[in-house]
Amino acid sequence: MSKNSDFPYAVMRLMVGLLFACHGVQKLFGTLGGQSQVSNPMLLAAGIIEFVGGGLVAIGLWTSYAAFISSGEMAVAYFIAHAAKGFWPILNKGELAVLYSFVFLYIASRGSGALSVEAVAKKKKRA
Repeated sequence: MSKNSDFPYAVMRLMVGLLFACHGVQKLFGTLGGQSQVSNPMLLAAGIIEFVGGGLVAIGLWTSYAAFISSGEMAVAYFIAHAAKGFWPILNKGELAVLYSFVFLYIASRGSGALSVEAVAKKKKRA
């Protein structure tokens, strides 16, 4: 990868994490146009993964772990909520779940990168 790809990757990681955390906020707190789902154990777990996982990805802390778990949650969400409605994600309204799943898989493989808590911690460790 080119050295110039660090900043755009960090911005992408931050935005994906923040947007994913917003889905968790909807499920957990019923804000941002969503309804609280805390009475449903599956959606409560999804909300926690989305809120905490998205936040960790955004700040770049334990990024690979958080992104891997978030990727799996989105794959499960796709198969539970969308796949039965047809094969094509664009038709079964599951394209966002598929997109998040694969973006988080990429983030899990690449790690936190620049502009992250992990990068700052590595710098302090070297000093």
